[in-house]
Amino acid sequence: MASSSPLISVTPEWNDLKAHVDEIKNTHLRNLLTDDSRCQSMLLDSDGIVLDYSRQQATLETIQKLFQLAQAASLKDKINRMYGGERINSTENRSVLHIALRASRDAVINSDGENVVPEVWKVLDKIKDFSDRVRNGSWVGATGKPLKDVVAVGIGGSFLGPLFVHTALQTDPEAKESASGRQLRFLANVDPVDVARNITGLNPETTLVVIVSKTFTTAETMLNARTLREWISSALGPSAVAKHMVAVSTNLTLVEKFGIDPNNAFAFWDWVGGRYSVCSAVGVLPLSLQYGFPVIEKFLKGASNIDQHFNSQPFERNIPVLLGLLSVWNVSFLGYPARAILPYCQALEKFAPHIQQVSMESNGKGVSIDGLPLPFETGEIDFGEPGTNGQHSFYQLIHQGRVIPCDFIGVVKSQQPVFLKDEVVSNHDELMSNFFAQPDALAYGKTADQLQKENVSPHLIPHKTFSGNRPSVSLLLPSLNAYNIGQLLAIYEHRIAVEGFIWGINSFDQWGVELGKSLATQVRKQLHASRTKEEPVQGFNFSTTALLTRYLQA
Repeated sequence: MASSSPLISVTPEWNDLKAHVDEIKNTHLRNLLTDDSRCQSMLLDSDGIVLDYSRQQATLETIQKLFQLAQAASLKDKINRMYGGERINSTENRSVLHIALRASRDAVINSDGENVVPEVWKVLDKIKDFSDRVRNGSWVGATGKPLKDVVAVGIGGSFLGPLFVHTALQTDPEAKESASGRQLRFLANVDPVDVARNITGLNPETTLVVIVSKTFTTAETMLNARTLREWISSALGPSAVAKHMVAVSTNLTLVEKFGIDPNNAFAFWDWVGGRYSVCSAVGVLPLSLQYGFPVIEKFLKGASNIDQHFNSQPFERNIPVLLGLLSVWNVSFLGYPARAILPYCQALEKFAPHIQQVSMESNGKGVSIDGLPLPFETGEIDFGEPGTNGQHSFYQLIHQGRVIPCDFIGVVKSQQPVFLKDEVVSNHDELMSNFFAQPDALAYGKTADQLQKENVSPHLIPHKTFSGNRPSVSLLLPSLNAYNIGQLLAIYEHRIAVEGFIWGINSFDQWGVELGKSLATQVRKQLHASRTKEEPVQGFNFSTTALLTRYLQA
């Protein structure tokens, strides 16, 4: 990108939105929601997914101004450059092509003038073949027993995305049946407690370990991998490693050195960022071992459906674009630093932790893509829990404390419906009653007048008043099968990219992860020297020296 591109905040379109804030601040959602034609035009239905953004603190004029901002930020051009395989991740000189991971076999997506789709499908076909063999028992462990348990070892993007999809599929009837008699576990934390939990109840004879590390050098992952290699070797002998361990990596030399047959390594590419890699071998291999490749292919097709929607739909009908622009409006103009992700679906319990990473690692930046310090905040603090659990936890703050824009995610058809005799509604209807009520409660609030009419005692009125005017969006999915899970993932991935494109930052690098890692290396050296040669702690500040000394004394 040209080094002279100005910051978006100096454009007339940005300043126009800044000037528009006061007008919006003086308008309550109670009033905005009385305008039926406004609400109608803020309701979008695409391929069975419904987006309702009428409870945003925005008028139709606000939305038009946001589209003008998108134009000033060359949003369409940036999307085209991403889809065209240009090296938009300029600090690492890489393309950003997670869309290629789920493209149809006949698609053409170029990186450096070469179509990458055939390479993607070569790996997908290899995963299908391998997972079929493990699942049908033609690939067995060292003692001839079938491998029915899988432990996937990886951290960050190599873990959060696949875990979200696994958790969401566990109760989908088709996926559940396909996974019968098998289990999948994820080992991420270098804490030995996580190792202990993951191997409890497993037999090395029936366990396959998938090590996920692009470089095969990630400190936590490789220590965990060596720990599980020891667990397998000590039970079955060192030669068993080749039968019980496979890798997802680009570094075949280190894979082989580790004791894994390079033929059992599944590749991915440097145009896939870790947090965008769930549709690569990183997620597809462990998930296919658990659920079978046909189920996971549906997941890929769902993501691909949104990839096409994002690239082809005009902005006013484009779900990720609308969500991204509204997030920029909330963060940069209305000054709301956080966003709550509230799926009314227990199967999505790992969705917020995954989006935390995708969003906060992508957009937690302080400089523009050209390295200029930003005079405005980017990124938002993402957190969330499934409804109705969250209602009995942090909703108090959302209703009567700080204003936190909310994403309500609901599902029309439950994965596991329950209808009890003599109950007023089904269990799913009970859940969804809250999904429909909460956005209105946040938007309308409750006034002192209303409370007086209800004869609430005067000293309690201030405590029971709700200011309302708290923004949210509602996303309603037709069901939660593999296809819909893919759609949901891609909607959020592209929404986050839209925010970064508007802010003019690089959403695809993560240098902020590096500093802590390099400092940990110095500490590791000190711990080794102190433990083996009793060397005193030196070269650290007073505080770290005192804490390290206390730790070593114990």
